[in-house]
Amino acid sequence: MQDGGRYRPVDTMASDLDFMKRALEGAEKAYKEGEVPVGAVLVMDGRIIAEAHNKRESTFDPTAHAEVLALIEGSRKVKNWRLSDATLYVTKEPCIMCAGAMVNARLGRLVYGCADTRGGAVHSLYQLLSDKRLNHQVEVSSGVLEEECASLLKRFFQERR
Repeated sequence: MQDGGRYRPVDTMASDLDFMKRALEGAEKAYKEGEVPVGAVLVMDGRIIAEAHNKRESTFDPTAHAEVLALIEGSRKVKNWRLSDATLYVTKEPCIMCAGAMVNARLGRLVYGCADTRGGAVHSLYQLLSDKRLNHQVEVSSGVLEEECASLLKRFFQERR
């Protein structure tokens, strides 16, 4: 795990594994639908308030990433765009758009599975969630079920080649 913001060690929260498993179920749904297999689960007070998976292909919407869809659904459920008490679990390191949405939502914490060395905006290419120049920083934990998350993505892209 890289150092670049506020981090909580991966092994300190047993529930992280359970919620990431649920996000992986969403990624499997995306996989079966021909979408890039990314799933997201938004949790507040220990309860899931939103779940989503990528839907760009089926909706013809370039913004229909799992993270954005989960943030929208969760904000509507709690009737507040500020999600400072929420944790978002996502199977892959978020892109620039999704990381920006997390900053704008004032997300409290992000937990992600595997890195995205080609487009990751949390650690890999950019560090948007820990950038002190922005008006909000997000606590981050990474590497939760990393192998399972990466394996699903690899399988998906190998089949597409």
